[in-house]
Amino acid sequence: MPYDDIYLDASDRMDKAVEHLREQFRTVRSARATPGLVENVRVEYYGTQTPLRQLASIGVPDPQLIVIKPYDPTCAEAVHKAIHASSLGLTPSLDGKLIRIAVPPLSEERRKRLAAQLRSMAEEAKVAIRNVRRDANKQTDTEKKKGDMPEDDAFRLKDDIQELTGEHEKNIDGTLTHKIDEIMEV
Repeated sequence: MPYDDIYLDASDRMDKAVEHLREQFRTVRSARATPGLVENVRVEYYGTQTPLRQLASIGVPDPQLIVIKPYDPTCAEAVHKAIHASSLGLTPSLDGKLIRIAVPPLSEERRKRLAAQLRSMAEEAKVAIRNVRRDANKQTDTEKKKGDMPEDDAFRLKDDIQELTGEHEKNIDGTLTHKIDEIMEV
């Protein structure tokens, strides 16, 4: 496998790890209501577990309220039950064809627990990135042993992969800091 293939594969896999972390962060509750809080809640719809974002429009008319309007009004009760049964700790109210969710402010203790949870998620993403680095370095060593890659290129590739790892870890740290600041906002 040539230099560029190993580097691009590692870069792509690291980008996916960072994007996965951002998706996880979207589902963590902050001081403000966001559609990301509920869009991945699974709703029983005609015998299939379906993400809420496929069944309804989700709006945030003000920072403390989420309004959900199912495309099919007959599934409003199922959406209500699914949100109530989820681990979000939110209490939806069914108002005919609309579901309203008041998002209460977070307590100081809850904000600290969420910050610790976010740090744990970020560390998992960093571990994933380091695993990608390890795999890329192994591939580099294999190519060097087979004689498909000169030794100078192998050293340069390992340096580039280490630099790539550092960039992605900084990206994770920045994303974490931003999300923690959002959660700690009163």
